[in-house]
Amino acid sequence: MIGTETILVTALGHPFSQKGFGNFVKDSCVAAGLPHCSAHGLRKGAAVRLADAGCTAHQIAAITGHQTLKEVERYTCEANQLRLAKAAYAILGENG
Repeated sequence: MIGTETILVTALGHPFSQKGFGNFVKDSCVAAGLPHCSAHGLRKGAAVRLADAGCTAHQIAAITGHQTLKEVERYTCEANQLRLAKAAYAILGENG
């Protein structure tokens, strides 16, 4: 069941701290030849991809772990704007 187990753990088998996880992801990105990537960037990227797919802010927060919808909207407003614009043009095409 989601939320009852830790999937990623430290080398000692303990859950990561927030800072420890960020460091782990950064080190892994550097090792993979992606020094420009970070946990924050991956989280933002996930939020934008979910918004592009049409997920609601509540659905995105459930996946990314953001505490408020305002935090989610900070990352997804551009994606939502593009999706809404496409939907508006579709409506115009149907009524035009």
